[in-house]
Amino acid sequence: MVKEILFATTNQGKARELKQAFQKAGLKIMVKTNRDFDNPPIVDEYGTTFEQNAKLKAHALANFSGLITLADDSGLMVDALDGAPGVHSARYAGQGHNDAQNNAKLLAELGGIVPEKRTAKFTTTIVASKPGEFAQDLVVTGECQGQILAAPRGEDGFGYDPLFFVPAKNKSFAQMTMQEKNEISHRGKAIVKLLEAWPKWLERVE
Repeated sequence: MVKEILFATTNQGKARELKQAFQKAGLKIMVKTNRDFDNPPIVDEYGTTFEQNAKLKAHALANFSGLITLADDSGLMVDALDGAPGVHSARYAGQGHNDAQNNAKLLAELGGIVPEKRTAKFTTTIVASKPGEFAQDLVVTGECQGQILAAPRGEDGFGYDPLFFVPAKNKSFAQMTMQEKNEISHRGKAIVKLLEAWPKWLERVE
């Protein structure tokens, strides 16, 4: 029997990654997204942590759809900036998702800081929620350690990828293939944890 769930996102790239992960794990899951519904709620992400924002989205869309719902929240945390931009990563330079402006602001904030002090990490938290069973939420988190470059490198990726350098690979995220990035990325690690915990969690809430 194929189980139908909702991934609370409009990002088809992220949805495709999740679908492929379920398929590779041999789990018969049909993943829908917000685009499969008429007038899904637009959630105000007012949380102060990635988990809080992921739960806000998961709960709202689970109530709306009646389906088990996954939601994620991700961001870049820079040590020299006390964890900023954090939950504000997508709108660091102001309203709207403008990658160029966000990157420019990040470089400006780190002006004059030496490379060894430009350590950072990407974090993703994924929450799985069943309508009416929010006390049973499944929460997993993945992280990827790196540092912020003084100038962009690479042509692929999005967001802060050209500035996020992973010493273990000697590449920025934007210099990696999708497969390389997925193997070490924060989101890739979170999805691995999700798949490990999924069967037992599903048994508990069904």
